[in-house]
Amino acid sequence: MKTLRFFAVGAMALSLLFCLGEEGLAAEKKFPTKAVQVIIPFQPGSTDILLRPFVEKIPEYLGQPVTFVYKPGAAGSLGAGFVASSKPDGYTVLGTSQSSITVVPLTQKVSYTWRSFVPIICAVDVPNLLVVKSDARWKDLKEFVAEAKKNPGQISFTSSGAFGSLHITGEALASAAGIKLNHIPSQGSAPSVTAVLGGHVNMNIVTMAVVIPHLQAGTMRALCVFDEKRLSFLPDVPTAAEFGYRVFNSGVYGLLAPKETPKEIVEMIYQAARKVRENHGAAINERYEKLGVQMRFLGPEEYSKLLKEEEEWHDKMIKEIKAKN
Repeated sequence: MKTLRFFAVGAMALSLLFCLGEEGLAAEKKFPTKAVQVIIPFQPGSTDILLRPFVEKIPEYLGQPVTFVYKPGAAGSLGAGFVASSKPDGYTVLGTSQSSITVVPLTQKVSYTWRSFVPIICAVDVPNLLVVKSDARWKDLKEFVAEAKKNPGQISFTSSGAFGSLHITGEALASAAGIKLNHIPSQGSAPSVTAVLGGHVNMNIVTMAVVIPHLQAGTMRALCVFDEKRLSFLPDVPTAAEFGYRVFNSGVYGLLAPKETPKEIVEMIYQAARKVRENHGAAINERYEKLGVQMRFLGPEEYSKLLKEEEEWHDKMIKEIKAKN
Protein backbone atom coordinates (compact mmCIF):
# COMPACT_ATOMS: atom_id res chain seq x y z
CA MET A 1 0.00 0.00 0.00
CA LYS A 2 2.83 2.39 0.89
CA THR A 3 4.44 1.65 -2.46
CA LEU A 4 1.18 2.35 -4.28
CA ARG A 5 0.72 5.62 -2.38
CA PHE A 6 4.32 6.61 -3.24
CA PHE A 7 3.71 6.05 -6.93
CA ALA A 8 0.37 7.86 -6.75
CA VAL A 9 1.96 10.90 -5.11
CA GLY A 10 4.81 10.79 -7.61
CA ALA A 11 2.38 10.66 -10.50
CA MET A 12 0.45 13.62 -9.11
CA ALA A 13 3.69 15.59 -8.68
CA LEU A 14 4.77 14.85 -12.23
CA SER A 15 1.34 15.83 -13.48
CA LEU A 16 1.53 19.10 -11.56
CA LEU A 17 5.02 19.84 -12.90
CA PHE A 18 3.80 19.07 -16.40
CA CYS A 19 0.89 21.48 -15.99
CA LEU A 20 3.16 24.16 -14.62
CA GLY A 21 5.51 23.59 -17.53
CA GLU A 22 2.59 23.90 -19.93
CA GLU A 23 1.55 27.17 -18.25
CA GLY A 24 5.13 28.47 -18.44
CA LEU A 25 5.30 27.72 -22.13
CA ALA A 26 1.91 29.29 -22.64
CA ALA A 27 3.06 32.42 -20.80
CA GLU A 28 6.10 32.66 -23.07
CA LYS A 29 3.92 32.22 -26.14
CA LYS A 30 1.70 35.06 -24.97
CA PHE A 31 4.54 37.60 -25.19
CA PRO A 32 3.89 40.44 -25.23
CA THR A 33 0.99 40.97 -22.85
CA LYS A 34 1.99 44.53 -21.89
CA ALA A 35 4.00 47.48 -23.15
CA VAL A 36 7.66 47.05 -24.04
CA GLN A 37 9.94 49.76 -22.65
CA VAL A 38 12.89 51.02 -24.67
CA ILE A 39 15.41 52.51 -22.26
CA ILE A 40 17.20 55.48 -23.82
CA PRO A 41 20.44 56.11 -21.86
CA PHE A 42 20.69 59.73 -23.01
CA GLN A 43 18.66 62.93 -22.79
CA PRO A 44 15.74 63.35 -25.24
CA GLY A 45 16.60 64.86 -28.58
CA SER A 46 19.23 62.60 -30.11
CA THR A 47 19.10 58.81 -29.78
CA ASP A 48 15.33 58.77 -29.46
CA ILE A 49 14.90 60.84 -32.63
CA LEU A 50 17.04 58.39 -34.58
CA LEU A 51 15.21 55.29 -33.33
CA ARG A 52 11.68 56.72 -33.33
CA PRO A 53 10.87 56.18 -37.05
CA PHE A 54 11.39 52.45 -36.53
CA VAL A 55 10.19 52.00 -32.98
CA GLU A 56 6.90 53.83 -33.37
CA LYS A 57 5.79 51.31 -36.02
CA ILE A 58 6.74 48.15 -34.14
CA PRO A 59 3.49 48.00 -32.06
CA GLU A 60 1.61 47.51 -35.32
CA TYR A 61 3.21 44.06 -35.62
CA LEU A 62 4.02 43.24 -32.00
CA GLY A 63 0.51 43.90 -30.71
CA GLN A 64 1.51 46.00 -27.69
CA PRO A 65 2.76 49.60 -27.17
CA VAL A 66 6.49 50.29 -27.28
CA THR A 67 7.46 53.33 -25.22
CA PHE A 68 10.63 55.32 -24.59
CA VAL A 69 11.91 55.68 -21.02
CA TYR A 70 14.88 57.99 -20.41
CA LYS A 71 17.68 57.08 -18.01
CA PRO A 72 20.57 59.40 -18.95
CA GLY A 73 23.90 59.77 -17.23
CA ALA A 74 27.57 58.71 -17.20
CA ALA A 75 27.97 58.57 -20.99
CA GLY A 76 25.01 56.23 -21.30
CA SER A 77 26.27 53.72 -18.76
CA LEU A 78 23.45 54.29 -16.23
CA GLY A 79 20.74 53.31 -18.67
CA ALA A 80 22.79 50.52 -20.23
CA GLY A 81 23.61 49.09 -16.81
CA PHE A 82 19.94 49.25 -15.83
CA VAL A 83 18.92 47.16 -18.84
CA ALA A 84 21.81 44.70 -18.43
CA SER A 85 20.56 43.87 -14.92
CA SER A 86 16.84 43.90 -15.81
CA LYS A 87 14.65 40.80 -15.94
CA PRO A 88 15.29 39.12 -19.31
CA ASP A 89 11.64 38.86 -20.30
CA GLY A 90 11.58 41.11 -23.37
CA TYR A 91 9.75 43.97 -21.70
CA THR A 92 12.87 46.07 -21.04
CA VAL A 93 15.25 46.67 -23.93
CA LEU A 94 18.02 49.16 -24.61
CA GLY A 95 17.98 51.71 -27.43
CA THR A 96 21.45 53.13 -27.99
CA SER A 97 24.48 53.65 -30.19
CA GLN A 98 27.57 51.47 -29.99
CA SER A 99 29.37 54.05 -27.87
CA SER A 100 27.64 53.29 -24.56
CA ILE A 101 28.08 49.52 -24.85
CA THR A 102 31.41 49.05 -26.66
CA VAL A 103 33.43 52.21 -25.90
CA VAL A 104 32.34 53.04 -22.34
CA PRO A 105 33.31 49.61 -20.93
CA LEU A 106 36.80 50.15 -22.38
CA THR A 107 37.28 53.51 -20.67
CA GLN A 108 35.20 53.33 -17.49
CA LYS A 109 34.60 50.80 -14.74
CA VAL A 110 31.08 49.55 -15.42
CA SER A 111 29.21 46.33 -14.67
CA TYR A 112 28.61 45.30 -18.27
CA THR A 113 30.02 44.92 -21.79
CA TRP A 114 28.12 44.63 -25.06
CA ARG A 115 28.12 40.88 -24.42
CA SER A 116 25.78 41.52 -21.48
CA PHE A 117 23.08 42.06 -24.09
CA VAL A 118 21.39 40.18 -26.89
CA PRO A 119 21.41 42.38 -30.01
CA ILE A 120 17.96 42.48 -31.64
CA ILE A 121 18.21 44.94 -34.53
CA CYS A 122 20.46 47.67 -35.79
CA ALA A 123 18.21 50.31 -37.34
CA VAL A 124 20.21 53.33 -38.47
CA ASP A 125 23.70 54.44 -39.45
CA VAL A 126 24.75 58.00 -38.61
CA PRO A 127 27.80 59.31 -40.51
CA ASN A 128 30.53 61.22 -38.68
CA LEU A 129 32.04 64.35 -40.21
CA LEU A 130 34.96 66.71 -39.73
CA VAL A 131 33.41 70.19 -39.74
CA VAL A 132 34.73 73.74 -39.44
CA LYS A 133 33.20 77.17 -39.27
CA SER A 134 32.13 78.43 -42.69
CA ASP A 135 34.86 81.11 -42.76
CA ALA A 136 37.67 78.71 -41.77
CA ARG A 137 40.90 79.19 -43.71
CA TRP A 138 41.09 75.60 -44.97
CA LYS A 139 39.35 74.82 -48.24
CA ASP A 140 39.72 71.07 -47.86
CA LEU A 141 41.24 68.33 -45.73
CA LYS A 142 44.52 68.47 -47.66
CA GLU A 143 45.11 72.09 -46.59
CA PHE A 144 44.04 71.26 -43.03
CA VAL A 145 46.54 68.40 -42.74
CA ALA A 146 49.33 70.45 -44.35
CA GLU A 147 48.98 73.20 -41.73
CA ALA A 148 48.70 70.66 -38.90
CA LYS A 149 52.00 69.12 -39.99
CA LYS A 150 53.72 72.51 -39.91
CA ASN A 151 52.25 73.37 -36.50
CA PRO A 152 52.00 70.21 -34.36
CA GLY A 153 49.42 70.51 -31.58
CA GLN A 154 48.39 74.04 -32.57
CA ILE A 155 45.10 73.13 -34.27
CA SER A 156 42.38 72.32 -31.78
CA PHE A 157 39.42 70.04 -32.22
CA THR A 158 36.48 69.13 -30.06
CA SER A 159 34.07 66.23 -29.73
CA SER A 160 31.19 65.20 -27.52
CA GLY A 161 33.58 63.96 -24.81
CA ALA A 162 36.97 62.51 -23.97
CA PHE A 163 37.49 58.94 -25.19
CA GLY A 164 34.08 58.88 -26.80
CA SER A 165 33.70 57.40 -30.27
CA LEU A 166 33.97 60.85 -31.90
CA HIS A 167 37.15 61.75 -30.02
CA ILE A 168 38.62 58.41 -31.06
CA THR A 169 37.69 59.09 -34.69
CA GLY A 170 39.62 62.37 -34.58
CA GLU A 171 42.65 60.66 -33.08
CA ALA A 172 42.45 57.93 -35.72
CA LEU A 173 42.59 60.61 -38.43
CA ALA A 174 45.55 62.29 -36.73
CA SER A 175 47.36 58.95 -36.56
CA ALA A 176 46.65 58.12 -40.21
CA ALA A 177 47.74 61.61 -41.37
CA GLY A 178 50.79 61.77 -39.12
CA ILE A 179 49.69 64.94 -37.36
CA LYS A 180 49.13 66.03 -33.76
CA LEU A 181 45.91 67.78 -32.81
CA ASN A 182 44.88 69.38 -29.53
CA HIS A 183 41.68 67.76 -28.30
CA ILE A 184 39.40 69.91 -26.15
CA PRO A 185 36.39 67.82 -25.08
CA SER A 186 32.87 69.26 -24.84
CA GLN A 187 29.98 68.11 -22.67
CA GLY A 188 27.95 66.67 -25.52
CA SER A 189 27.47 67.07 -29.26
CA ALA A 190 25.45 70.29 -29.16
CA PRO A 191 28.06 72.14 -27.00
CA SER A 192 30.80 70.92 -29.35
CA VAL A 193 29.06 72.61 -32.28
CA THR A 194 28.66 75.80 -30.24
CA ALA A 195 32.39 75.75 -29.44
CA VAL A 196 33.25 75.77 -33.16
CA LEU A 197 30.68 78.41 -34.07
CA GLY A 198 31.98 80.61 -31.24
CA GLY A 199 35.55 80.30 -32.48
CA HIS A 200 36.76 78.59 -29.31
CA VAL A 201 38.13 75.58 -31.21
CA ASN A 202 39.16 75.10 -34.84
CA MET A 203 37.15 72.08 -35.84
CA ASN A 204 34.79 69.37 -34.67
CA ILE A 205 34.26 65.64 -35.20
CA VAL A 206 30.50 65.30 -35.00
CA THR A 207 27.57 63.19 -36.18
CA MET A 208 25.60 64.23 -39.21
CA ALA A 209 22.26 64.39 -37.37
CA VAL A 210 23.57 67.09 -35.02
CA VAL A 211 25.30 69.33 -37.55
CA ILE A 212 23.09 69.12 -40.64
CA PRO A 213 21.05 72.27 -39.79
CA HIS A 214 24.29 74.29 -39.66
CA LEU A 215 25.51 72.82 -42.94
CA GLN A 216 22.21 73.70 -44.58
CA ALA A 217 22.32 77.21 -43.11
CA GLY A 218 25.86 77.73 -44.36
CA THR A 219 27.33 78.50 -40.93
CA MET A 220 29.55 75.40 -41.02
CA ARG A 221 31.41 73.41 -43.68
CA ALA A 222 32.35 69.73 -43.81
CA LEU A 223 35.90 68.91 -44.88
CA CYS A 224 35.34 65.16 -45.01
CA VAL A 225 33.06 62.31 -44.03
CA PHE A 226 34.33 59.17 -42.29
CA ASP A 227 32.44 56.77 -44.49
CA GLU A 228 33.41 54.33 -47.23
CA LYS A 229 31.72 56.43 -49.89
CA ARG A 230 30.31 59.92 -50.30
CA LEU A 231 26.89 60.57 -48.87
CA SER A 232 24.01 61.05 -51.28
CA PHE A 233 22.81 64.11 -49.37
CA LEU A 234 26.32 65.63 -49.27
CA PRO A 235 27.71 64.61 -52.66
CA ASP A 236 30.35 67.38 -52.71
CA VAL A 237 31.95 66.33 -49.42
CA PRO A 238 34.78 63.82 -49.98
CA THR A 239 35.58 60.88 -47.73
CA ALA A 240 38.73 60.88 -45.62
CA ALA A 241 39.82 57.87 -47.68
CA GLU A 242 39.89 60.02 -50.83
CA PHE A 243 42.78 61.91 -49.23
CA GLY A 244 44.53 58.66 -48.35
CA TYR A 245 43.29 58.33 -44.75
CA ARG A 246 41.30 55.12 -44.38
CA VAL A 247 39.33 56.09 -41.30
CA PHE A 248 35.77 54.78 -41.29
CA ASN A 249 33.51 55.33 -38.32
CA SER A 250 29.84 56.11 -37.92
CA GLY A 251 27.25 55.85 -35.20
CA VAL A 252 25.07 52.74 -35.35
CA TYR A 253 21.87 52.71 -33.34
CA GLY A 254 19.71 49.75 -32.44
CA LEU A 255 17.81 47.71 -29.86
CA LEU A 256 19.28 45.17 -27.43
CA ALA A 257 17.79 42.95 -24.71
CA PRO A 258 19.34 41.60 -21.49
CA LYS A 259 21.61 38.60 -22.14
CA GLU A 260 19.35 35.76 -20.94
CA THR A 261 16.28 36.88 -22.89
CA PRO A 262 14.73 33.80 -24.58
CA LYS A 263 15.53 33.43 -28.28
CA GLU A 264 11.82 33.18 -29.07
CA ILE A 265 11.16 36.63 -27.61
CA VAL A 266 14.15 38.20 -29.36
CA GLU A 267 12.93 36.65 -32.61
CA MET A 268 9.42 38.07 -32.12
CA ILE A 269 10.73 41.62 -31.69
CA TYR A 270 13.13 41.19 -34.62
CA GLN A 271 10.38 39.88 -36.91
CA ALA A 272 8.13 42.81 -35.94
CA ALA A 273 10.95 45.22 -36.83
CA ARG A 274 11.59 43.35 -40.10
CA LYS A 275 7.95 43.84 -41.07
CA VAL A 276 8.31 47.55 -40.27
CA ARG A 277 11.22 47.76 -42.72
CA GLU A 278 9.31 45.82 -45.38
CA ASN A 279 6.06 47.78 -45.11
CA HIS A 280 7.25 51.25 -44.07
CA GLY A 281 10.83 51.36 -45.34
CA ALA A 282 10.24 54.09 -47.92
CA ALA A 283 8.59 56.43 -45.41
CA ILE A 284 11.30 55.76 -42.81
CA ASN A 285 14.05 56.44 -45.34
CA GLU A 286 12.38 59.72 -46.26
CA ARG A 287 12.44 60.80 -42.61
CA TYR A 288 16.04 59.66 -42.20
CA GLU A 289 17.17 61.60 -45.26
CA LYS A 290 15.89 64.81 -43.67
CA LEU A 291 18.12 64.04 -40.68
CA GLY A 292 21.08 63.28 -42.93
CA VAL A 293 21.26 59.64 -41.80
CA GLN A 294 20.53 56.30 -43.45
CA MET A 295 18.76 53.09 -42.58
CA ARG A 296 21.06 50.18 -41.76
CA PHE A 297 18.90 47.22 -40.89
CA LEU A 298 20.74 44.27 -39.35
CA GLY A 299 19.40 41.23 -37.53
CA PRO A 300 20.77 39.70 -34.31
CA GLU A 301 23.74 37.82 -35.83
CA GLU A 302 24.89 40.65 -38.11
CA TYR A 303 24.44 43.21 -35.35
CA SER A 304 26.50 41.06 -32.96
CA LYS A 305 29.31 40.83 -35.52
CA LEU A 306 29.24 44.60 -36.01
CA LEU A 307 29.47 45.29 -32.26
CA LYS A 308 32.41 42.90 -31.94
CA GLU A 309 34.21 44.77 -34.74
CA GLU A 310 33.39 48.11 -33.10
CA GLU A 311 34.81 46.94 -29.78
CA GLU A 312 38.03 45.70 -31.40
CA TRP A 313 38.60 48.89 -33.39
CA HIS A 314 37.92 51.21 -30.46
CA ASP A 315 40.08 49.12 -28.12
CA LYS A 316 42.99 49.34 -30.56
CA MET A 317 42.61 53.10 -30.98
CA ILE A 318 42.24 53.79 -27.24
CA LYS A 319 45.47 51.93 -26.54
CA GLU A 320 47.24 53.96 -29.26
CA ILE A 321 45.93 57.26 -27.86
CA LYS A 322 47.03 56.39 -24.32
CA ALA A 323 50.46 55.28 -25.56
CA LYS A 324 51.01 58.66 -27.25
CA ASN A 325 49.88 60.76 -24.26
